[in-house]
Amino acid sequence: MSARVIDINADAGESFGRWSLGDDARLFEFVTTTNIACGYHAGDPATMRTAVVQARDAGIAVGAHPGYPDLLGFGRRALPDTDSDVIDYIAYQVGALYSIAATEGVELTHVKPHGALMGRICRSPELAVAIAAQLQTIRPGIPLMFAPTAAFAAVRHEGLPAIPENAADLDFDADGINIVEPRPQWKDPETVAARAVELAFGSVRTTAGTTIAMPVESICVHGDRPNAVDIAATVRSRLTEAGVRVRSPFLKAHQQ
Repeated sequence: MSARVIDINADAGESFGRWSLGDDARLFEFVTTTNIACGYHAGDPATMRTAVVQARDAGIAVGAHPGYPDLLGFGRRALPDTDSDVIDYIAYQVGALYSIAATEGVELTHVKPHGALMGRICRSPELAVAIAAQLQTIRPGIPLMFAPTAAFAAVRHEGLPAIPENAADLDFDADGINIVEPRPQWKDPETVAARAVELAFGSVRTTAGTTIAMPVESICVHGDRPNAVDIAATVRSRLTEAGVRVRSPFLKAHQQ
């Protein structure tokens, strides 16, 4: 029997100008994929380039992490924008990171929505399908990475590429949707790692006290949590101890 395989992804590149958030270089030592902010909820051109270069040098996969245009709320506030606006927001942000990455010899491997935008997409099959389809006009084959929901199933039903993922450092509501924290706090690395192992084996416990199926291929650790590096290191260690092989689905075997 082949070993269970899981990816660890981290949201990164979330500093802005002189405001520094997270330690991307150290975080990249423990994850296999990163999602880089594209300037709407966090990030700026120089920060985006730095994150791309650090990820490239660490040998990990690089994807875009688009969010609502909400620097003040860090993209964690739901905005009353139309679906058409959301589609344009994502195309704009992916295009920006795509260009910067290309100048550094890096090809984007995926697109993972951020914060409140992720929640909206997970709850709207129609919007998820429209976004996944538009991404194919930017780069054929690029997958949308988001939670395994009815929206995810709709994307797969249309034959569009998608990667199922969810966060180990957030709680889950009864529907299996992450409960977003406006301001991420310190969390116990062992508690997060235990949830990561649970996710790697296809299930998760909700705040309602139920255990539900959660068939993910990638597990997220948020880079803006105060002890994100310690969490990522512990998650990777406990997954390995549980017999899980940690690797990115986007990179060839010889790159990992």
